[in-house]
Amino acid sequence: MEEKAKSASSPIIKVVLFGPESTGKSTLTKALADYYKEPCVEEYMRTYLEERIHLDQFEFTKNHLIPIAKGQLEHENQQTKRAKQILFCDTNLLQIYTYAKEYYPGYQSDFFENAIKHRTYHLYILTDIDIPWEPDPLRDKPHERKKMYKIFEKTLKKFQLPYICVSGSLEERMLLAKNKINLLIKEN
Repeated sequence: MEEKAKSASSPIIKVVLFGPESTGKSTLTKALADYYKEPCVEEYMRTYLEERIHLDQFEFTKNHLIPIAKGQLEHENQQTKRAKQILFCDTNLLQIYTYAKEYYPGYQSDFFENAIKHRTYHLYILTDIDIPWEPDPLRDKPHERKKMYKIFEKTLKKFQLPYICVSGSLEERMLLAKNKINLLIKEN
């Protein structure tokens, strides 16, 4: 199990869009991937849960977390092979684990902790809650956005991960993200 948790070996710059639900992560991920003409890793949890809703098997328990994590890692490893210089991840295991600990207090997982420890990301982009909430069947915390934002930022600080916060319109968020990503490209 440990082998699957490791990153596909690559000199690729990995950028993760990170934060509470309905804060524009997917939109910004796709916009950045299009701008840089690089691949992106879609949020596997959404794919997994939408499929279960479609099959009328929607009951989310902590037993689903490891299959979701493994799917996220598999997609990330596949897209890493396609990237030329940068890979954009619409969330990652740390995002899933942050939610797991919120929904299932006391949740522990050697798989998650090992994978988080062995995967390197060059930048986390924390998306602000300053855009309108967009409801969908998988979102359930419209009144807890501020609380969740603080939890996500606290997680980044706890693990001492490199991050920037982005807010405002898509154009403003893009400008902030591109400025930091361009610096990473020059440093790499």
